[in-house]
Amino acid sequence: MENTQQEWTTVIKPKGHLLDIDFKEIWRYRDLWQMYVKRDIITSYKQTILGPLWFFIQPAMTTIMYMLVFGKIAKISTDGLPQPLFYLAGICMWNYFSECLNRTSNTFTNNADIFGKVYFPRLIVPLSTVTSSLIRMGIQLSLLIAVYLFYVFSGANIHPNEYLLLFPFLVVMLAGLSLGFGILISSLTTKYRDLTLLFGFIVQLWMYATPVIYPLSVMSEKRQWIMALNPLTAIVETFKYGALGIGTFSWGMLTYSFGFMLALLAIGIVVFNKVQRSFMDTV
Repeated sequence: MENTQQEWTTVIKPKGHLLDIDFKEIWRYRDLWQMYVKRDIITSYKQTILGPLWFFIQPAMTTIMYMLVFGKIAKISTDGLPQPLFYLAGICMWNYFSECLNRTSNTFTNNADIFGKVYFPRLIVPLSTVTSSLIRMGIQLSLLIAVYLFYVFSGANIHPNEYLLLFPFLVVMLAGLSLGFGILISSLTTKYRDLTLLFGFIVQLWMYATPVIYPLSVMSEKRQWIMALNPLTAIVETFKYGALGIGTFSWGMLTYSFGFMLALLAIGIVVFNKVQRSFMDTV
């Protein structure tokens, strides 16, 4: 009998170790990645009257609220910067992180039916979330740039510097941190659903532990050291320092945040791969 060798378009193999990521496979499924990104953008404000205008309205309304509560009532310093510009700079960075984090943390619970029936690289789902949120961030940054130019031509005390060139690197760090935390929490909530409610509460409080509505300089040196343990602190402060010329910049703090991101991603990927194997068994 003549031996015929079958050819397969997709071969599913067990991973050598839990840190294995098949980047070639993810690239082969790039069309699915793009579809998820498009879906996220379209469904975000589908059947809404104002549609994409909400990308501008949300940060604008949040900035106004911060000006009233923290600027007028609490009278928290903004280091001499115009309040709208100071708050909006922090909001743009925080919104990207929190949105990616909240959505990626529901990866398994929101896609359990799909993961149990169809095979594709599971990491595409949280990666698409991080990508689609970049589009929202870009729209919000255009609002920041408009406000920025207004105050520049008004003669405000704004001095951008060369550290603004670190902005793409800062965005990558935000994406890495949100992805790492998100896939880790998503993996844990498959077994402990209470973590979903707990984590949502923690994210709300997390913003107040990040220098979004206040500059790091208002704190004592001891408290600044404690705040620096938050990996988001160096990212937000570096962006404000580079874009506005006022803030706290430290290569040591930024290196710590980068190292924290790498370690978190490694842990998140290990746990994510371990959990997704249980879904693979049902495919």
